[in-house]
Amino acid sequence: MKIIAVNAGSSSLKFQVLKMPSETVIGSGVVERIGNDNAVYTLKVKDEKIVFNTSIKDHQKAVDIVLKSLIDHYVIKSFSEIEGVGHRVVQGGEIFKASALIDDQVILDIESLNELAPLHNPANVVGIKAFRAILPTAIHVAVFDTTFHTSITEDAYMYATPYDWYIKYGVRKYGAHGTSHQYVSERIAQITQNKNLKIVVCHIGNGASLCAVKDMKSVDTSMGFTPLEGIPMGTRSGNIDPAVLQFVSKKLGYSLIEDINILNKESGYLGLSGISHDSRDIEDAYKAGNKRAILTLNVQAKRIADYIGSYFVYMGGLDFICFTAGIGENSALLRSLIIKRLEGALGVKLNDEANKVRGKEVLISSSDSKIGVYIIPTNEEVMIARDVYRFSK
Repeated sequence: MKIIAVNAGSSSLKFQVLKMPSETVIGSGVVERIGNDNAVYTLKVKDEKIVFNTSIKDHQKAVDIVLKSLIDHYVIKSFSEIEGVGHRVVQGGEIFKASALIDDQVILDIESLNELAPLHNPANVVGIKAFRAILPTAIHVAVFDTTFHTSITEDAYMYATPYDWYIKYGVRKYGAHGTSHQYVSERIAQITQNKNLKIVVCHIGNGASLCAVKDMKSVDTSMGFTPLEGIPMGTRSGNIDPAVLQFVSKKLGYSLIEDINILNKESGYLGLSGISHDSRDIEDAYKAGNKRAILTLNVQAKRIADYIGSYFVYMGGLDFICFTAGIGENSALLRSLIIKRLEGALGVKLNDEANKVRGKEVLISSSDSKIGVYIIPTNEEVMIARDVYRFSK
């Protein structure tokens, strides 16, 4: 069975085509700058990378181009070979406790949650509609970032705000990156042949979150009602005192909407460093001695170490710390800064030589470390494909 796993953004479309149940990737790609005349589509087939520069006015056109290219480059012979489509959806709220077979009502339910993920859910729905139009006979499954976190209990997901806010409006922590946290947790269980573990997964990319996993279930996570909560990210602030918004509004005359936009798009690495939202630029400046770059990575490392320490206490111990996603998998510097902050209290130590790797699955803790530290490259697409395959049987 051939399944395409899709991650639709507001101006992008990422995908993988997999043969199931072998989980063999036979094609992958990304369309960027959808809605522009200078859109870029990069397709990877076997060892070949093909780049198309073209005008792509909307997601419907992007899907059209993607599927046609899969035929042109012999990934599939016809559209009918794609029997299942898995769609990443960021926010499932309290409506979706598991992945869902998509029909018109499911789409309406996803759209009803748009306020909880305004930068993500609307784009996810656009992708769903585009693929359903071209592949009407395939099964379509919505796979939610929040599903893995539905095991979190009230003491961890509730805010100390008026309880009516939760009852009437669903104000609570939902989390994100659930498919990634689940994949990494399951991979550690496979490596160790043990499901009774206490793990902290550090999904650190331009968007970033941590997850405390006990016995393969999420028990707490750093992102909250929206992806703005938690640790600093590429352009997101992470946690701040909410009174800052009132203070800045009075000083600069900003509206609340403008303030939130700044916290989402002009803060984090970008705001603190004044250099870039890209961690590679920050690391280059850090190594050159730039004080704000040094401050930026130290703030990030401190916040991540804080969460790991709190999860150690909450779970009553810790077996493994796992780094994943773009920065987590590739930044030896940030991994080192984080673990050094934990060494004294938790007895966790890095093997500095083993840590000098990028994007490989490897144990990087020293032999005398009290907690194992792994790099585990994430694979959200295979998690999506597995859910689609389950619905197909």
